[in-house]
Amino acid sequence: MNPQPTEALETVFRLESPRVIAGVARLVRDVGIAEELTQDALVAALEQWPRDGVPDNPGAWLMATARRRAVDLIRRRENYARKLAEIGRDLPTAAAPPEEPAGPDDIDDDLLRLVFTACHPVLSAEARIALTLRLLGGLTTPEIARAFLVPEPTVAQRIVRAKRTLATKNVAFEVPYGPDRAARLGSVLEVIYLIFNEGYAATAGDDWLRPALCEDALRLARVLSALMPKEPEVHGLAALLEFQASRTAARTGTDGAPVLLKDQNRRRWNRMLIARGITALDRAHTTGSGAPGPYVLQAAIAACHATAYAYEETDWPRIATLYGLLAARAPSPVVELNRAVAVSMAEGPAPALILVDALAAEPALRDYHLLPSVRGDLLLRLGREAEARTEFERAASLARNERERELLTRRARGTDG
Repeated sequence: MNPQPTEALETVFRLESPRVIAGVARLVRDVGIAEELTQDALVAALEQWPRDGVPDNPGAWLMATARRRAVDLIRRRENYARKLAEIGRDLPTAAAPPEEPAGPDDIDDDLLRLVFTACHPVLSAEARIALTLRLLGGLTTPEIARAFLVPEPTVAQRIVRAKRTLATKNVAFEVPYGPDRAARLGSVLEVIYLIFNEGYAATAGDDWLRPALCEDALRLARVLSALMPKEPEVHGLAALLEFQASRTAARTGTDGAPVLLKDQNRRRWNRMLIARGITALDRAHTTGSGAPGPYVLQAAIAACHATAYAYEETDWPRIATLYGLLAARAPSPVVELNRAVAVSMAEGPAPALILVDALAAEPALRDYHLLPSVRGDLLLRLGREAEARTEFERAASLARNERERELLTRRARGTDG
């Protein structure tokens, strides 16, 4: 027995709770009830571990305790159902749920079922993110609220409503098959991607980076790639996040201010994460049989940056080409804006400015601070400093993150003659 129960319990519960919830949910078919039973197991651990010591396998202890409570609950339900049956034998018998298909495409993993359930499209994007962080990331409601700068009651309400919606809509605790899996997998990947992006470049608040969110998303991507080894887009997302996370230490200065890509000290980039990204990208290419998907293409772009030992060595023509493929595969104004940046580095600011000006009327970019920021940078490189200053000032007024606003304000002031 380990003599440090309180500290161990906190660590174990954060690591093991997703698997415990997933294992119990398979029995009770309800993620809300599964979470409650897992919490009951935690309470039991808080009562017993300080007295008896930490078990040799604490994760297995929590799982066994939660499953016993689940079995008790099922038995109580069955007893209640038998009593109802005795009272109304003439009522029609409910149809048994269909068996899940078994075969080479079958994935019998409770954690994977939990991922697909928490990210079900029946939930809003905000609800999917909150529920995923709660059930799979092991974050508490206050932690999620702090991470996304929203009030705790708002997060709590999202989680409660999400679990209620899954129950009332009778969402099956399962991994979908065939075309349904491909459709649902997009939702799963999007949630993990959004969680990482919020940590990588926070949309609002005083801090530009929230490393804990990046770590949670990266861990989820790694888990998913292990659970779904034949899905190239899963490996593509994992590769993309590995590459992006490798730059974390160099993306802010000692004062927390953002450091632009061209100014980053690349010796501070994490070479182990870059190596992991290269491996994941290779897996994506070897498992894919058709044209690369959006996450694989984005990972390939990130790889161009990660493998350049100096900013001047960056293969901008290849990046511009990859963005062209991405724009064809998953068209969006933001992708076009990023393509314009790559074109500016490969061909010069003048042709890129034409691309950016073509995006000025896009409704999705009307309040997007990076549009005037990119335009300001292009104008500055063309020697049109007064126009550039106006663009940087507009970008600063639109930025919701305090660190980005300060950076853009400094860039506006730097154009003063």
